[in-house]
Amino acid sequence: MARALTPLEARVLGVLVEKQATVPDTYPLSLNALVAGCNQKTARDPVLNASDAEVLAAIDGLKSMSLVFESSGGRVSKYEHNAVRGINVPAPAVALLVVLMLRGPQTVAELRASVERLHRFADMPALEAVLDDLAERFPPRAVLLPRAPGAREPRWAHLLCGEVQMTAARESSGASDDDAISVGELVALKAELARQSTELAELRALVHRLATELGVPTEPPSDTPT
Repeated sequence: MARALTPLEARVLGVLVEKQATVPDTYPLSLNALVAGCNQKTARDPVLNASDAEVLAAIDGLKSMSLVFESSGGRVSKYEHNAVRGINVPAPAVALLVVLMLRGPQTVAELRASVERLHRFADMPALEAVLDDLAERFPPRAVLLPRAPGAREPRWAHLLCGEVQMTAARESSGASDDDAISVGELVALKAELARQSTELAELRALVHRLATELGVPTEPPSDTPT
């Protein structure tokens, strides 16, 4: 890999590897299927609301690193991954990295349960050996995070997007799939807040004017409508 992946590039790559194993009849994936896989609300952390244009930009970035190829022929473009060669790790290691890319940091027990559909490890020591190999590579592809306060076990995280930002576990923050918010929703919320602020300023000005006309002492409004 020539550079670290963006979070959306990692999501796209992870979805392609996952869907090849879980729904091989629909692989390679069309753009619509890929966007749906990136935005699905189950088995994803964080939940995204990526647009077609954003996913296409991520595909272009992955194509530039030979991690994704576009299938030729047919009326609809389809995409397939080249993760094993592109990341230069064995298939069992790719399976673990995909779970970490799609679901966020995981304990060894969580990884064993989640990776089953992508690759079946003989036992827990076999899985841990692959994780250790990923951590010891140069550059390292995975890291064992310090155990979070109150957690029973430490969690593993991938390093394909660079150093891991140490944040509280999703469970401890009370976040859920329903907490996901799109850029458009955020813009709408800001616009509504600005509208309410203007309306409040206008009401304050009206109260001050009426009080002045009635001879009731009052402080002048601090906000004025724009």
